[in-house]
Amino acid sequence: MDKEINRREFLKKAGAGALAISLAGCAATGKKKEEEGLHSEMAGIEGQMPLRDNPKTGDKVSLLGYGCMRWKMKDDPENPGRQIVDQDNVNELVDYAYKHGVNYYDTSPAYLQGQSEKAAGIALSRYPRKSLYIATKLSNFMISDREATLKMYHDSFDQLQTDYFDYYLLHGIGMGGWEAFQARYVDNGIMDFLLKEREAGRIRNLGFSFHGNQESFDKFLALHDQYHWDFVQIEMNYMDWKHADNRRNVNADYLYAELDKREIPITVMEPLLGGRLANPPESVANQMKEREPDKSLASWAFRFVGTHPRVLTALSGMTNMDDLKDNLDTFLNFKPLTDEELDFLESMATIIASFPTVNCTGCRYCMPCPYGVDIPANFAHYNSMVNGGVIARSKEQEDFNKLRRKYLISYDKAVDPLRQGSHCIGCGQCMPHCPQSIPIPRELHRIEAYVEKLKRRSL
Repeated sequence: MDKEINRREFLKKAGAGALAISLAGCAATGKKKEEEGLHSEMAGIEGQMPLRDNPKTGDKVSLLGYGCMRWKMKDDPENPGRQIVDQDNVNELVDYAYKHGVNYYDTSPAYLQGQSEKAAGIALSRYPRKSLYIATKLSNFMISDREATLKMYHDSFDQLQTDYFDYYLLHGIGMGGWEAFQARYVDNGIMDFLLKEREAGRIRNLGFSFHGNQESFDKFLALHDQYHWDFVQIEMNYMDWKHADNRRNVNADYLYAELDKREIPITVMEPLLGGRLANPPESVANQMKEREPDKSLASWAFRFVGTHPRVLTALSGMTNMDDLKDNLDTFLNFKPLTDEELDFLESMATIIASFPTVNCTGCRYCMPCPYGVDIPANFAHYNSMVNGGVIARSKEQEDFNKLRRKYLISYDKAVDPLRQGSHCIGCGQCMPHCPQSIPIPRELHRIEAYVEKLKRRSL
């Protein structure tokens, strides 16, 4: 297969068969799972969750996976000023997802201010362990100390209330390049340790999540002969398929093709590009709604990911019940995209790529900022204004005053003035943590320069 995958030929030969097998397998196992008591009574949304086979283990993984990075936080009543996970909300969401066939849950010691694993452990421990797949990560960013890394690994067992991990990832490989990988995992003997843990069965599948350039990806994939990666997690969506920022990231079609050559299962992060594809520019949204008026904009993105047969599961960080139900509606009644629909999405991606948004997915790895700037909130507001067409470009515009007022008022509502980008001093402490390699200070200053011109009416 060429580096730039011929999607039509590939999907025709492999996709239809793989998807048919997956859906058929789901129907065949549904009754058995019900008899074994692995799922409670279905309620709310009809349909059957597609299951993808992991050829290495025989796992039957739900095509929709739960990313445990965006659960709601609330004020801690016992510690003023501290935020804690809303466990009742988590339990409610997990219950609904589990009852509707979601069996893959992805977390990390770094998520939700270090609280995600514990929250997931509490929610998932109420169900039979063998009825679900737990994925977590070794999130030892900028940590090479062996003892500290081992402590993080062992703590994850306690937090998740389990004695084995179904899927275990080296977190954020590519960030910092080859040297960072060597320091985090090789020089300190951690890779040797993890390989032994896999042999012992405490890690059933060992892989990595990738953020970086093509040179780094090729190097890490070359290690497959040595480490035998069981799976790899990549950022994949209809924007990143051919429109990733190639100075810092890799087009997903290349990542997918290289993994497919080696028959390595793929788990997908950011199928909605941090929620941006659920709220695309108005011109794009209108065209999507014209074609599928009864479906959400997000459903297009999930169908794109699920159409590719090497994908084991697509992770969605569902914060509220409405998002969960909408995603379930897409997957329980899953329809792969046609060639014509794939071409349509490529045309939409080309339009989106022309908008001057910031490629932020809201992962919050950059936080906290030592100067109090809420970096993701600043970018989210700016992106929403650009996508919604609420951008004043010149005083000569007929609706300049209306657009100017709307932007400035919404900015103060969306981001506390004390946490706006004007407080960024350009220290750069955030940049090594960004999976998208965004030049964060530069982008914050660009947005603030625009805001200042709005205030002064100097556009």
